[in-house]
Amino acid sequence: MTNLRRKHTAQFKAKVALEAIKEERTSIQIASQYGVHSTQVRAWKKKALDALEVIFSNGIKNEAKKKDELIENLFNQIGQLKLEKDFLKKKMGLLSQNPF
Repeated sequence: MTNLRRKHTAQFKAKVALEAIKEERTSIQIASQYGVHSTQVRAWKKKALDALEVIFSNGIKNEAKKKDELIENLFNQIGQLKLEKDFLKKKMGLLSQNPF
């Protein structure tokens, strides 16, 4: 007897989680309808509710802003290091011999 893991799409998980959030039926009834385990239904419901909190707390915008700042800072560091490398090569007389 083989136990194969089934992979569910995000759309399917959202549908089941939304059904569980509505609380019109128990998680066991929902699990029976969609062919998943009731524990999985509760887990998807919890994950969906946690994600809602992040969405409404502007967490996504803050994370994107931090990521953009990090990228900008790293590009600045790369530029500074390249400038210093070229300066040192020029002072050592290596720039005229090898362009790379």
